[in-house]
Amino acid sequence: MFESLSLTLLLAAFFVACVAVVLSSIRATRLADIIADRTRMGEAMAGGLILGGATSLAGVVVSVNAALDGNASFAFSNAVGGIAAQTLFLAIADTIYKKVNLEHAAAEPTNLFQGVMLIVLLSMPLCALAGPEVAYFGVHPISGVLFVTYLYGVGVSSSISETPMWKPVMTFETRKDEPENENEAHKSARGPIVSFIGLVLVMGAGGWVISQIGGIFITRFGLTASLVGSLITAVVTSLPELVTTLVAVRRGALQLAVGGIIGGNTFDTLFLVFSDISYREGSLYHAVGTSDLYWLGTGILMTSILLAGLIARQRRGPGGIGVESVAMLGIYFTAAFFEIFR
Repeated sequence: MFESLSLTLLLAAFFVACVAVVLSSIRATRLADIIADRTRMGEAMAGGLILGGATSLAGVVVSVNAALDGNASFAFSNAVGGIAAQTLFLAIADTIYKKVNLEHAAAEPTNLFQGVMLIVLLSMPLCALAGPEVAYFGVHPISGVLFVTYLYGVGVSSSISETPMWKPVMTFETRKDEPENENEAHKSARGPIVSFIGLVLVMGAGGWVISQIGGIFITRFGLTASLVGSLITAVVTSLPELVTTLVAVRRGALQLAVGGIIGGNTFDTLFLVFSDISYREGSLYHAVGTSDLYWLGTGILMTSILLAGLIARQRRGPGGIGVESVAMLGIYFTAAFFEIFR
């Protein structure tokens, strides 16, 4: 469909798809906050399940399309590169939230558990890569384990949100997860949910266009699949997470912002499951290269540092942001430098 287009038209279509995804995500952030208030789900759970999953849809479409086309590296690097990019967005949000370190203010046990789950989920593909090359009906067993583990984590996260066994120490800077308007809790969530679903469909269509043009970039310009996946399509399809994070921080919905990133990242690990199913040439995990493994390690490292920051809850760091944010910025841009100039 896009193969015959000139570079100018390709870039124009790519830009339109990006704008559609980003604008939809801005509206989705507002609706997710309303849904959280009206269903009493809580910002952290709404960010992790509703907002995180919806804004990840474009990335799912990119990875699945790449796997269906037989490009395992593109599918894998788009998934793990997006996780690294989205974790970076929390560091960027920390730089604009001037009151206190974002990880201090957004204290929430649900986010801590989801951070642990993300490390567990990211470790599974690493084990598959290092293990024997096996596949049943073209799917590696670890994909099934990963999917079941994700569902289990969602259930435990919900339990922690409803009946937490411990609570963070409250300080003057800690932002509580409370409805902005108590009247919201007495209104129906049906309207916002229907509108939210419509926005999800727009984001999915945008993701399909981005995946098609990303594949053309690889073949027409001789770019590596890892470069396009980790630094072009992954970043572009992650822009909704950047926008929703910044909008949520500006609205003061800090748990929603942090939960949206961590929950979105845990959902993004399912990209690998869907891609492994879609990749018909055997195990996806044994069809990727060392550059893809590099981004998997980067995602695990950045998530571990973020989790440490959420636990330590430093009030102030260099330049008014947390030390963990400085570390995440440094790690990501170092990884990007080596990806570009390898």
